[in-house]
Amino acid sequence: MGIDLGTANTLVYVSGKGIVLQEPSVVAIDHNEKIALAVGEDAKRMLGRTPGNITAVRPLRDGVIADFDTAELMLKSFIQRVNEGKPLLLPRIVIGI
Repeated sequence: MGIDLGTANTLVYVSGKGIVLQEPSVVAIDHNEKIALAVGEDAKRMLGRTPGNITAVRPLRDGVIADFDTAELMLKSFIQRVNEGKPLLLPRIVIGI
């Protein structure tokens, strides 16, 4: 699996399948529950439209990871989505930023 972690968008490539995911690099976080409510396109639609306890953020800025915890939530969500919720056994993942 190859992941292009970009400031604006994240792409996931799977060998033999090509690019299987292309989503905005955005996460909506509920600060009360400390969970990600939405990731990717769903979170992008929430930018600037959330109540006080929810923030939609871009974890990367200017080509670098600005918020490691949020970037981790985003990556986990994208990997689970691509892998259809199945656990990764002996994962081989390359990530480029």
